Amino acid sequence: GGGDSIAALRGIDLTLPAGQFVALVGANGSGKTTLARHINGLLLPTHGQVQVNGWDTRDRTAWPHIRAQVALVFQRPEDQIVATTVADDVAFGPENVGLPSEEIERRVRQALETVHMWSCRHRLPHLLSVGQQQRVAIAGALALHPTYLLLDEATAMLDPAGRQEVEALLQRLHAQGMTIVSITHRMEAVVPADRVIALAAGRVAFNGTPRCFFADADRLAELRL
Repeated sequence: GGGDSIAALRGIDLTLPAGQFVALVGANGSGKTTLARHINGLLLPTHGQVQVNGWDTRDRTAWPHIRAQVALVFQRPEDQIVATTVADDVAFGPENVGLPSEEIERRVRQALETVHMWSCRHRLPHLLSVGQQQRVAIAGALALHPTYLLLDEATAMLDPAGRQEVEALLQRLHAQGMTIVSITHRMEAVVPADRVIALAAGRVAFNGTPRCFFADADRLAELRL
């Protein structure tokens, strides 16, 4: 990756196998968000390549396939909510890819039931709590039936109860076989992950199990987490 003058990511060589729960950590400016945006093709590499199930992100014709497989949920749910009711908001993605209306209805119900928000389907999103809004944003991602769910500090704006709701939801989705990459500052959120990737100054500083990660006190201090 990179910009006009500063390379945000350098020498990154990673494979994210299907079915894993990956916690992506690092200090501010370490390259976490840049890496996430490369994974779903929002950013394109200036050197090297990013492949999603064999599709190269630099190939424009591959973008619909990549975006269908990799859903990105941001830190602020209000940045993602686009419609006047919860159900319409979750329907937005499936409508955009031209699915038939019965399939859209089925996916909206399934996604909202998964995040325990079906009873709120007729509500106005901006009247929900921030935790509920984030669950609606996740439902919007799930309605696209992605293979990979990327979350960029998706619990950072939430109170403890909202954070717990979303983290429990991620555990359920992972148990159902979804691949999850969660960017987080919270060390508690790293514990249930299968794998931890720590970035420092655009490079991979650690790639291994949470047990090994927490066992290395010097490395944790070095990463300024």
